[in-house]
Amino acid sequence: MNKHFEHLRIIRNHYDRYLSELSLEQLNRIPDGFGNNIIWNIGHALVTQQLLVYALSGNKMAFEDDFINTFRKGSKAGEVSRETVDFIKANLFTTIDQAEKDFAAGLFQKYKEYSTSFGLTLKDIEDAIIFNNIHEGVHLGYVMALVRV
Repeated sequence: MNKHFEHLRIIRNHYDRYLSELSLEQLNRIPDGFGNNIIWNIGHALVTQQLLVYALSGNKMAFEDDFINTFRKGSKAGEVSRETVDFIKANLFTTIDQAEKDFAAGLFQKYKEYSTSFGLTLKDIEDAIIFNNIHEGVHLGYVMALVRV
């Protein structure tokens, strides 16, 4: 699974670059034809990783309910503060590091089977970690499209 965590770090490096280079206004902007903004897509990626890996395995997530509800599937972007952007940026890699440690320590013994909107059924933690990278890649694509417009 080390390679999958490595791939996730590559995706998160792209998110980190955008968070560093773009203004708060650019991160919050929702162009015509889009349903959410750049910062929502990045926050959503963080939240979804926690839901797929931790919540579905019966473990405590790294974030409070308010943050999770702001960025979970089905939520809509609202304008976020610089503090929220900084919080997201601060957690891009700590959440990967913790998941990698927890995986190595055998924390994820149980897993509640989950069918994704992609049509895939996640049966165990390995499925969740692999699918999370697919999910984050999709949202990186949205971020790249939002940056271009």
